[in-house]
Amino acid sequence: MTLKLVSAFSLPGLPQRQPEVGHLIRNLRQLTGHTQEQFAGVLGVSFSTLNRWENGHMQPSPLALKQVNSVLVELAQISDARLQAARQELLAKYMTVN
Repeated sequence: MTLKLVSAFSLPGLPQRQPEVGHLIRNLRQLTGHTQEQFAGVLGVSFSTLNRWENGHMQPSPLALKQVNSVLVELAQISDARLQAARQELLAKYMTVN
């Protein structure tokens, strides 16, 4: 099973359209309980870059999208039912399965 987010970069499992990417990143950040500044650090980008992504003013690079995907993969390793349900909801909302 391959996950694919709707993205201009055509990376498997990653978002493609700008509004969806921004919403996914915001929802994922909120799910992990990070501020924009903290989540920017997790992804290895600046606060202003993360803010532009979330507000739809800029598209993440393919490398940044891989980092977002890594956070989703890491969440799968946590055995918290609430967290897993929220993660599954994000996957269903923003990704297609090939």
